[in-house]
Amino acid sequence: MSGEKQDFFDNPNNIRNMLRVFYVICALLFAADFVVHRHTEFRFEGLPGFYPIYGFVGCVILVFAAKWMRTFLMRPEDYYDKRELTDFNSDDGDTPSHEDSNTPVSGGHQRV
Repeated sequence: MSGEKQDFFDNPNNIRNMLRVFYVICALLFAADFVVHRHTEFRFEGLPGFYPIYGFVGCVILVFAAKWMRTFLMRPEDYYDKRELTDFNSDDGDTPSHEDSNTPVSGGHQRV
């Protein structure tokens, strides 16, 4: 086990250091929001911290929308394993019949 190569993300110290760097970058960007003058279209865009709050609220809305859409878009685990609409050869029953059609067979090549 000691002979295995350890990847960068396998070391918890690397992850901790990366998170610290990301937090510092976020804090610097938020602090720059008070210093940098922006040419805004609307008055509320000029409020300090508007864009971080706007982005966070947008992400939260996307997560809730995805959870709601999951209720009617989710398919069963074996959805693509079902073979009820596939035409099978009579000899072995496991391979689809493509002799009479010009549809591409695996790899994008057509059977001649």
